[in-house]
Amino acid sequence: MRTLAILPVKRFELAKSRLAAALPPPARLALAEAMVADVLDALLAAPFLDGVVVITNEQSVARAAEAAGATVLPDPGESGQSAAALIGIEHARAQGVGRVLLVPGDCPALDGDTLRALLEPVGEAPGVTIVADRHGSGTNALVLTPPDAIEPGFGPGSFERHRQRALAVGAAWRVAQLPALALDADTPEDLERLREALAGGGTRTAAVLDAS
Repeated sequence: MRTLAILPVKRFELAKSRLAAALPPPARLALAEAMVADVLDALLAAPFLDGVVVITNEQSVARAAEAAGATVLPDPGESGQSAAALIGIEHARAQGVGRVLLVPGDCPALDGDTLRALLEPVGEAPGVTIVADRHGSGTNALVLTPPDAIEPGFGPGSFERHRQRALAVGAAWRVAQLPALALDADTPEDLERLREALAGGGTRTAAVLDAS
């Protein structure tokens, strides 16, 4: 089954505002850039993905993604992760793709083993795999088979929202417990957990956290 990864990326000046108390603006920008680069590297290195679609108006990301072989689409409305994900989903449908993986740009511990586990089938289509954030209320990744199995609705309370949408359409669904995808960077506490998890990992994100 052809599978595309969809990676929405905010312009860096809009990213990680909740970390203002922990990091000055230059460090927040460097962190956002490093995390996206690490996630993009992991996606592009996965041989079982048939492509990566990056939805962004951040030109530095667009240039790097295109140079690495990803497809880049603009985000005209910049209305958030869900709206950006829908742009990628429509692209996937137009390409006849059978499955999409929606991932954020702030989970830099993502690796091939995590991606392989995440893409385990849940049964006959339609199917939905949900990865909760570490608090159990948000969503850090979705796998949708077909790409429009449900409409993504990220943000507070999105785990239950996605579960209910899967139930409403009679989709097979599962919850994937994947530690690498539970590590995001939305709060100062998250940064400390991420720093510990990436210690010695050699990622761009680890280098930025060490420097800060």
